Amino acid sequence: MISGFKPLGLLVLMGAIYSCSKATSEPQYKYRKAVGDGVAAKAGSITITDKELYAGIESEIYEAEMKIFDIKFNKLNALLLEKLMKQDPKSKGLTNDQYMDKHIAGTVKVSQKEIDGFVKERKIPKEQLNPQILEKVKNFLLIEKKRTAVQAWLGEKTAKTGVEVFFDRPQRPTFDVKVGNAPTFGGENAKVTIIEFSDFQCPFCAKGATILTDLKKKYGNKIKVAFKQYPLPFHSQAKKAAVAALCANEQNTKFFWKMHDHMFANQSELAVDKLKATAKKLGLDSAKFDKCLDDNKYIAQVEKDIQEGKAVGVKSTPTFFVNGQLVSGAQPVKVFSEIIDQAL
Repeated sequence: MISGFKPLGLLVLMGAIYSCSKATSEPQYKYRKAVGDGVAAKAGSITITDKELYAGIESEIYEAEMKIFDIKFNKLNALLLEKLMKQDPKSKGLTNDQYMDKHIAGTVKVSQKEIDGFVKERKIPKEQLNPQILEKVKNFLLIEKKRTAVQAWLGEKTAKTGVEVFFDRPQRPTFDVKVGNAPTFGGENAKVTIIEFSDFQCPFCAKGATILTDLKKKYGNKIKVAFKQYPLPFHSQAKKAAVAALCANEQNTKFFWKMHDHMFANQSELAVDKLKATAKKLGLDSAKFDKCLDDNKYIAQVEKDIQEGKAVGVKSTPTFFVNGQLVSGAQPVKVFSEIIDQAL
């Protein structure tokens, strides 16, 4: 490795040089058919293995492969929809759009209650709720409901045969992530372990916390959840909040989860004095907690979690590992359920 450059940084630099200048001499890349020996490239006596090539870019490759898969899968559904509509005798004399409106999504409507619920869930400020924004919300919900109606119709039409798909779905990258001494809840010997790397000042992580709550309600002790600290450097209060959570955990794991829930629900209250007031409100030993926080007692543990996260490919928060399988971001519950249900 060239001194001062990380592998990905060097990769970006090489790309910039390649695209912005005309080199007088370039490597002669000769593309060969892989022979299955785990070798990605050779240059004289130098060998680069597949393992070396993929290390650190597993999630980027998966996301790129999923984009290709989604393009193919969406086209598949569009073709399936079109062919099934044409098969239906009721389609005679109707365009596809007319058939859609009459027989698939004709009853789809969006209520004011649904609009209000969306606004509340997304925490859209009242001062931003002008007629244009509300119309966009309504149209978004309408599209989602129509998509659901189409999927239900396809499910009904293919109930007897199913849909056989002859192209592969990309496999999530899997990592060996240990629970270690991280705070946990759920079944101690559960078949499914979810390890989350998160940041108490991150808005998306607050959504991740609600996802874990939903999974706990759905699966109970069938899953075990562990929380690891990954405060991002540009969140000025996140690292101290991480220490505060571990100070709460020192007194009892139940206090960790109470602190966890409160901090994510009140992300504007992460200053030291607010953290101390929260601890007192939640019933912790204030003197013990305050000293722990002032001494920055668990900063080494926080740094250890950060380094562990980097080692297994964490690049943003929240990042989850479900039995080692990477789930990046606050994905819908159904994404987690696909992995969990398969394991159970």
